[in-house]
Amino acid sequence: MKYDQYGRTYTDSNELCDLLYKNPTMDLSLFLVEDPEDFNKSRSDLHAEVPHLSGYVALTDSIEEFDQQYQTKWHMPDEYKALDVAAYVLGLCNSDPELQRVGQELLLYQERDLFNLLRYMKYLVDTMRKHNIVWGVGRGSSVASYVLYLIGIHKIDSIYYQLDIEEFLK
Repeated sequence: MKYDQYGRTYTDSNELCDLLYKNPTMDLSLFLVEDPEDFNKSRSDLHAEVPHLSGYVALTDSIEEFDQQYQTKWHMPDEYKALDVAAYVLGLCNSDPELQRVGQELLLYQERDLFNLLRYMKYLVDTMRKHNIVWGVGRGSSVASYVLYLIGIHKIDSIYYQLDIEEFLK
């Protein structure tokens, strides 16, 4: 597998065949392939009931343009896309220090245009809880975010442990 400058994965048909030998039930339609022509022609000639391979096409957008375009395509229900995440998180606060910390963090999230990420994190946590999926207590610098603690991403109270949000949102 290879990765392009946007983080998209792609492969060539030889590598895909090797993967297919290891896992014959693999869903081929999920792959972008540099050279799908021979495979697709053989598939057609043999009338094989396997998916058509999608060709990898190099993009010409800048990374910033690519990021901006895909920021609008979050796969989550509309109720989460419309969530006033600031009001939601502020509503979870029980004291003035919590309100101050959340306000400070929300400004940092807003400066970085990360409110959609917070909405998605809320959706992810709700989905995992609904399906009884267990996730970690927290790791890395994300535990410095009290907002992520309130949403349920991790179980580390960054106010209690006096963790600086700058450790996460540098």
